[in-house]
Amino acid sequence: MQPHSRTPLPGVGDDLQTLYEERFAGAEAYRQSVWRVLMSDFFQRYVDGCRAVLDLGCGYGEFINQLQGPACYGMDLNPAAGVRLNPGITWFQQDCSQTWPLPDNSLDLVFSSNFFEHLPDTHRLLSTLREAHRCLRPGGRLIALGPNITYSGDAYWEIPDHYIALSEESLGDALRTAGFTLERVIPRFLPFTMSDGRRYPMFMVRLYLRMPLAWRLFGRQFLVIGVKQAA
Repeated sequence: MQPHSRTPLPGVGDDLQTLYEERFAGAEAYRQSVWRVLMSDFFQRYVDGCRAVLDLGCGYGEFINQLQGPACYGMDLNPAAGVRLNPGITWFQQDCSQTWPLPDNSLDLVFSSNFFEHLPDTHRLLSTLREAHRCLRPGGRLIALGPNITYSGDAYWEIPDHYIALSEESLGDALRTAGFTLERVIPRFLPFTMSDGRRYPMFMVRLYLRMPLAWRLFGRQFLVIGVKQAA
């Protein structure tokens, strides 16, 4: 299954800073709390032992700001992203589909959350995945979270800068095309959004992560993990 897309609306994306400030207004502290739980209770297993990590579409740094290591990178076009990253994190403000300023085989992990669907088209998606593959060392992982068009339905297109309709199948196909082997695919993982005004206590977030049966009921985001195999 190939990912399909819609044409970007005129003017959308011209001012990422304003767009995201409006979208996440009042939710930053809650999002940071949720990401601390996501890291400690789920993603830490994939971070342990990593020496070089890039957060692709890093946004306000909810993921990468939790890491401490010799090489941490964030990439985002939004000018507000750079000022929110912790000291010591290198920020790349660039089009992710263009060549990354990193050598081949230099990363252990590329992490991306709710980002690929914002790319303008599938050509840029594949170019981005190929850059990730080039920069990852053999055995390195790409971890992608994102809304799943199969389970989110019309809500997917209510966000005006969603351009590519992705499912776990279509992103998996794109990853394989870019040279990755799929390690783990969860079609239904997290709920659709953390920015809809609801504020669940953190013990409920922890409980949810420990109950995969609940993912099948409430999950609207996929989790897909690809690995770069040795040549």
